[in-house]
Amino acid sequence: MKKYNLIFIAVALLLFTGCQSGSDSQNASVVNQETNFTETSSMKPELSYPLTLHAGYSTAPDDPRGIALETFQKTVEQQTNGNILIALHPSGELGSDSELLEEMITGNVDMTVSSAGNYALYATRIGISALPFLFEDFESAWEFIDSPLMQELSSDLESYNMHVLTYFDNGFRCVTTSEKVGAVNSVEDMKGLNIRTPENQIVMETMSALSANPKSYPFAELKQALADGTFDAQENPIPVIYNNKLYEVQKYLSVTNHSYDAMPLTIRQDIWENLPSEYQEILSAAAKEAGAQNRTIVKQQTADFVKKLEDAGMEIVYPDLKPFQEATSGVKEMFSAIYGQDLLNYLEHEIQ
Repeated sequence: MKKYNLIFIAVALLLFTGCQSGSDSQNASVVNQETNFTETSSMKPELSYPLTLHAGYSTAPDDPRGIALETFQKTVEQQTNGNILIALHPSGELGSDSELLEEMITGNVDMTVSSAGNYALYATRIGISALPFLFEDFESAWEFIDSPLMQELSSDLESYNMHVLTYFDNGFRCVTTSEKVGAVNSVEDMKGLNIRTPENQIVMETMSALSANPKSYPFAELKQALADGTFDAQENPIPVIYNNKLYEVQKYLSVTNHSYDAMPLTIRQDIWENLPSEYQEILSAAAKEAGAQNRTIVKQQTADFVKKLEDAGMEIVYPDLKPFQEATSGVKEMFSAIYGQDLLNYLEHEIQ
């Protein structure tokens, strides 16, 4: 691992538009009343045990993040002798990705795992790993997100009541399309494409740079929206596409790998800083163990599931990625005011 001696410059934080959306906001359950703590007049939680932490996420339980969270749950509950319990809420049960982050800020959800770009709506620098075509393989991406540099950027979330325990992996994002619009074989095929994205400004700007028409939409409702024709296309990593059966409503997979999807696993900062140090150590170690499991599964599924998608009826396309890289090269410059040019230059140097 290289040493990262970057002295961070002051960076301008831009207010992104379109941060709040999702038709299922009424489903974002308020679970704070079920959690075993009370709020003091200073809003500092007084923790009592056994303590139940409610962890929400947007995908199904058999998604790699769901499998890893079950490992995390069992390890924490066993090693704390049942003093900390993890209640898992998959499939958008407590709200969409954006709503889960909002609920963490207000203290109504205790934990979540979501794409770094979604967190970047608040702490903008944490989304830097989602910039288009930064990494060529999983190993280089993991080296970066485990670096002291990312640890420094992760601390930006603490002022938004989120503490990063570790980074899960969601894979490299690819484009799928319906039979109606056909396969994406080239940049020209992206023009005017009505495509669903998460509320991730980097991904949305990447799609816009490719002349598509991106629109954010809750993941839990995506499959139905694709079936209804609300969207002609979507983009997600291969494991997400297969595990959530998006092949049932999409005909073509174009392996674009346009953005690496790191996923911070976060716990509420106000809970974290009031946990005894021995419980902090247990949660940190359990999170890293679960993160390693998650990464192994995602890498293996990325390799294996292309054939399974093909067997399920999808047509697999491998477009020439150089024109895609050229078309999206300006996205880094667009975000230079947020990250600072010095940070971008340093990132590029370290990756090379």
